Order: sequence, then C-alpha cells, then structure tokens
Amino acid sequence: QVQLVESGGGLVQAGESLRLSCAASGSTFSINGMGWYRQAPGKQRELVAAITSGRSTNYADSVKGRFTISRDNAKNTVSLQMNSLRPEDTAVYYCYAREYSAGTYLGTYWGQGTQVTVSS
Repeated sequence: QVQLVESGGGLVQAGESLRLSCAASGSTFSINGMGWYRQAPGKQRELVAAITSGRSTNYADSVKGRFTISRDNAKNTVSLQMNSLRPEDTAVYYCYAREYSAGTYLGTYWGQGTQVTVSS
C-alpha cells in the first residue's frame, strides 16, 4: 500500500505562482510513475503532468511552459511548480502514484486532492 499526502494549494490571482507537493509513504519501492491530475467543476479529471522514476516528463498542452514537475526519489516526493496561473487552472489537483512489480502494472494510488483557485 502507498499513501499520498498533498500540500500547497490555495487562492491566488492570475499571473501568480503556486507550488504543490506530494509525499508518498508505505510501499514506495514499487512506485514508478507519479504526477498530477486535476478536475474542475463539471469537467472530467485530466492529466496535468507526469514524471517517471527516470525523470522523463509529460505535460498537458495547456500547461506547457508554465508548469514544471519534479521528483525526489530519495524522499519519495513529487512537486508541481505552477507559474503564470490562469483562472482556467482552477481545479482540485490530485497527486497519483502508479505501482508496478516486475514490469507489471498493479494499480494507481491517489492523494486526497488540494484546491487551487485562481482569480481574475
């Protein structure tokens, strides 16, 4: 089992920055992919950014150039630096971690979510 605890959400004005962090505990040796999804009211959950244990990254087109994902494998943390925030970035942000064993996908763990609100 893996537990994920997020921090760093809040209310900011457009153009400002926020940094989200997610700390994993438990069976962290089995984690490969980590990242962030978000879900705005009335919309489906969407991938924001992802990072592998080898630090390969992937971003949603809407956040490229503004958001940066990073990972500390030794501390089992993943962070999301969000710059130039826009009102459309307003959502609940969820940290996730994907568990593998001998190359076989076992499942995905989710954090509790943290609210990011960007006012215009």
